[in-house]
Amino acid sequence: MGADKPTPEELELQAPDRLDAAGLVQLDPDHPGFRDPVYRARRDAIARIAFEYSDGEPVPRVDYTDEEQEVWRAVWRNLGPLHDRYACSAYLGCSRQLKLDRARVPQLADVNVALDRATGFRMRPVAGLVSDRNFLGHLGRSTFLATQYMRHPSRPLYTPEPDVVHELVGHAATFCDPAFARLNRAFGEAASRATPDQLSRIARVYWYTLEFGLCEEGGAVKAYGAGLLSSFGELGRFEEHAELRPLDLALVASTPYDPTDYQKVLYVAPDLPRTAELLTAWLREI
Repeated sequence: MGADKPTPEELELQAPDRLDAAGLVQLDPDHPGFRDPVYRARRDAIARIAFEYSDGEPVPRVDYTDEEQEVWRAVWRNLGPLHDRYACSAYLGCSRQLKLDRARVPQLADVNVALDRATGFRMRPVAGLVSDRNFLGHLGRSTFLATQYMRHPSRPLYTPEPDVVHELVGHAATFCDPAFARLNRAFGEAASRATPDQLSRIARVYWYTLEFGLCEEGGAVKAYGAGLLSSFGELGRFEEHAELRPLDLALVASTPYDPTDYQKVLYVAPDLPRTAELLTAWLREI
């Protein structure tokens, strides 16, 4: 960037919540890779790639292993049919436009070319989770903070944390759509001026909409949330195992969520264009 000292935002991006003091990734004891030293070393290596990245540089590429490529293929073999059944039409259109390679893990740098051409969005690599204000705030600047590591190969259809599958399959395609892009920017602009209490409310609404949102479409319930669209287990079971409630933004804003388990309650919005209007108006009031 040419500056002598990193900005506060850059420092936070270089010290995400899930890195220890040495810059190595922490995993919870129940994480599938907790007792796998090879996987943990791989996670550390990919984290360092993002850790050393600065804005203005070419987005770093990851040389994914054959095992990681196979996990990517396994995800698509299982998710593809579920998308055909449950994904909303806007997401399916975005997916066809982005044309993610289903045989090999796409690189953020290549995806960014298509996103920039479509809506001006880009994906910026980060080493791990960051604060809500940092993550959401970047959306207001058309930037999505994305991890690049792959989930553990023993659980190809599950991840307890966002990984490259979640970022690319769940989020990337939506940034090809102008309405989705505007809504993400609205979340970011609201987060950048919010008080801590308001930020918590915004984060909950983001979680239950852009991460795990459902909408009505053609008399059926369809998914538009990235967390659902990138999760084989959750997308394939929500009709039977989650309580579906009509979207009530005041209620959602005060409802905590658990990022480590399947969602027990999901909120069904009206059709997607109307949902975008409701969310944008609510964010402006915040």
